[in-house]
Amino acid sequence: MSVLRIALAQIDTTVGDLQANTAAVLAWTGQAAARDAHVVVFPEMTLTGYPIEDLALRASFRRAADAAVDQLAADLATAGLGHLTVVVGSVGPLHRNPDGPHELPTNRALVLRDGEVTDAYDKHHLPNYGVFDEFRIFAAGDTTTVVEVAGRRLGIVICEDIWQDGGPVSTLAERDIDALLVLNGSPYEEGKGHVRVDLARRRARQLSAPVVYVNLVGGQDDLVFDGGSFVVGEDGAVLAQSPQFVEHLLLWDLADDGTALTGRQFPALSTEAEIYRAATLGLAGYARKNGFHSVVLGLSGGIDSALVAAMAADALGGENVTGVSMPSVYSSGHSRDDAADLAARIGADYRVVPIAPIVDAFHGQLPLDGVAAENLQARVRGMILMALSNAEGHLTLATGNKSELAVGYSTVYGDAVGGYAPLKDIDKSMVWALSRWRNNLAIDRGELPPIPESSITKPPSAELRPGQVDQDSLPPYDLLDVVLDSYIEHAEGRQELLARGFAPEIVDKVVSLVDRAEWKRRQYPLGPKVTALAFGRDRRLPITSRWREPEATPSTASSEES
Repeated sequence: MSVLRIALAQIDTTVGDLQANTAAVLAWTGQAAARDAHVVVFPEMTLTGYPIEDLALRASFRRAADAAVDQLAADLATAGLGHLTVVVGSVGPLHRNPDGPHELPTNRALVLRDGEVTDAYDKHHLPNYGVFDEFRIFAAGDTTTVVEVAGRRLGIVICEDIWQDGGPVSTLAERDIDALLVLNGSPYEEGKGHVRVDLARRRARQLSAPVVYVNLVGGQDDLVFDGGSFVVGEDGAVLAQSPQFVEHLLLWDLADDGTALTGRQFPALSTEAEIYRAATLGLAGYARKNGFHSVVLGLSGGIDSALVAAMAADALGGENVTGVSMPSVYSSGHSRDDAADLAARIGADYRVVPIAPIVDAFHGQLPLDGVAAENLQARVRGMILMALSNAEGHLTLATGNKSELAVGYSTVYGDAVGGYAPLKDIDKSMVWALSRWRNNLAIDRGELPPIPESSITKPPSAELRPGQVDQDSLPPYDLLDVVLDSYIEHAEGRQELLARGFAPEIVDKVVSLVDRAEWKRRQYPLGPKVTALAFGRDRRLPITSRWREPEATPSTASSEES
C-alpha cells in the first residue's frame, strides 16, 4: 500500500520579513523532504507574515511579495526540492470589493512545484484592521483549486472558508476530493482549540474526506498564534495533532485506497499552561521581532511583578531580565526582601533605586498631598524604568493585570508606562492560578520555584500610603473578577448583574469604575490577547460618553484614579 505523506509545517514568521520567511519555508521543506513527505503545507500568509494590516495596501510590498514567491520556487528547485508540492500563503493582487467602491488586496494560497508557481486560491479580500473575523466572509466565490498529487485530489481553502456552510467547501463537496488542506492564521483564545476541531469535524463529514488544518505559531504585536495544527478524519476522529506554542513539523499519511492513517498526537495542555505559554510566547515574539534582547521592570515584591518577571525569564533568559526595586518611605521590608528573593531565583540583574530623595525634591518645588502625592511615587518609578530603557536598550514591561486595567487601578505615566504588558488580558484571579502553576511546574522538574511563596499569599498592595491594601478601594478580587467577567466579557448591564445576586453597591461601584477608565485603557501598552474579549482589540467604548447604567449610584473612586 502506497501512502501520500503530508507535512504540516507549523512555523513562526515575521511580518514584512520576506527574506527570512522564504528562507524558513525552504528550510522546513528540506526537513519534510528528509522525512519522505510529498506535500508540505504552510500557514496562511506565510511569506508576508500575518496580519499585515495596512501593508497590504502598499503596491511596493505586494510587488516584493510576488518576487519573493518566484524566487522561492526557483530556490526550491535549485535545492533539489522541486518535486515536492509546497502550499504557502501570501498577499494577492487588488480585486474589486463587492461591498464598496475601492479595490482591495486579497488573501492568497499558492502551490509551488518544479520551479513553477500556481495560484491555488485567490479571492478573499484582506481587511486592513487586523486579523480576519473568523465569522465573516469578505468575498464569496465558487472557484477552488484541486491539486492532484500522486493520484490524490487535494482541495485548498484559507482559514475563514470553513466557517461558512456554503461557498468553497460546498463547491469542493461536489468535486470528490481525497483531503482538504486549510491554511490558517488563527490567534489563540482560551478554550478556542476545541472550537476549531469541532468545526473541522463538520467539514470533514460534509466532504467525506479528512481535513488537514495547519495553523501559524508565534507572537505578533498583541496577538499570539498557538499552532496546534491537526488532521481530522471524515468520521470526526483526530488523526494527528501538533503541540501548541512551538514550531513543529507534523507528518500524516493518506493511503492510496483513501484510508486516513493515524499520526502523532500531543497531550492537551491545562488552561493555566495554555495561558502562561501564550503570554510568554507573545512577550518573546514581541521582544525578538522588535530587536530587544532584554527587559526591565519594577519589582515590588508583589504577585503581578513576580509573575511578569518569571515569564520574562522563561521568554528571554533570566540573565536578560533587569528587575528594579524602587522603595519609598511606605515600602515594607518584606516587599524588598521578596523582590530580592525573586531576582535571585530567576537569575535577574537586580538593582535598588530608592525613590524618596526624588519624591522629596519634587515636593520641594511643588508640594502635593492625597492622591496626587500617591501618584507622584508611581510616576517617579515609571520615570526611572524608562530612563534605564533609554540608557541600556531594555524593553520596559508594565506589570498591571486585566482586573486593575478594567477598573482604572493604575497610574498613567507611572506603573502604566512601558512597551509591553504581559498580564494585560489576564485577570487577578488567573494571575494567582498561573503563579501556582509555574511554581508547581518547577517542583515537578526538580527546580527551585521562581516565585516566592509570600508574594503569592500576602494581600496585594500598591504601598503608596501607610497600611494600604488594594481592598481598601476595590472589592475582593475573587468577587471583582466575577462581576467584571459578567459586565465586560458578557456585556451584561446593571439589571442583569443584580439579577445574578450581586449587591447593588458592588455593581454600581464596579460599573462606574470600569466606564470611567476607558481613557486609561486606550493609553496602556500592548499585551498578549488570551481571552475572547481583550481591551484595545475587542472592546472599545467611547471615552467621551454620558451613558450610565440605569439607577446607578455614585461610587467612590480608587486612590489610583489618575
